[in-house]
Amino acid sequence: MNILITGASRGIGYELAQRFAEEENTHVICISRNHAKLEELANKPTGNNSRVTPLVYDIIDVMKEPGALKRQILGLVSPLDIIINNAGYLINKPFMDFTYQEAIDIFNTNFFAAAFLIQQLKDLMIESDARHIVNISSMGGFQGSSKFAGLSFYSAAKAAIANLTECLAEEFKKEGIRVNALALGAVDTEMLHEAFPGFQPPLKAKEMAEYVFDFARNGQHYFNGKILPVSTGTP
Repeated sequence: MNILITGASRGIGYELAQRFAEEENTHVICISRNHAKLEELANKPTGNNSRVTPLVYDIIDVMKEPGALKRQILGLVSPLDIIINNAGYLINKPFMDFTYQEAIDIFNTNFFAAAFLIQQLKDLMIESDARHIVNISSMGGFQGSSKFAGLSFYSAAKAAIANLTECLAEEFKKEGIRVNALALGAVDTEMLHEAFPGFQPPLKAKEMAEYVFDFARNGQHYFNGKILPVSTGTP
């Protein structure tokens, strides 16, 4: 099985890449700008006939260099079975203090990069038996959920990727490509601690990665175009 994970150098993405690599006969392509952490992942033990390929790449470039990422992936795997759009960028700041560039940066990472990555790599999934795209959204972008002050643009971007998930599930259904989103609650990651110093979330990154791992492999048999909340918090 061939899996591509963005934002793989830390947090849930790092743990998720490691979890996939523990399985037999898997090839995990890990995308991040952090060369050192990707190499660390690549050097960890793997399952039988499995490997991790680090791909140092700024996911924003998928919009600047159409086709470049696809050419790289074609040289590594065929077909592509699972795409997990995990890369994220978060700024905790009052809405009135946001600059235009900060808002654009948040939408570029959390929405546009994921959207155009799917657009460019979708055809590589046609021959797969799995054909599952998993977009990592957030409870902040889940309609009707409690919201955190300071996360207006982040939550809006995560709501956008959730809505796109529903649209693409309809567009891709004739080709058997399933598209789902997981709206994650608070998880113990570097990104969260940078935005909320001192906050203690209920779940570790490794615990959430285990859930995402299972869903990415099996969720397409039960869901398509669904936004699933994954949170121990209420409401």
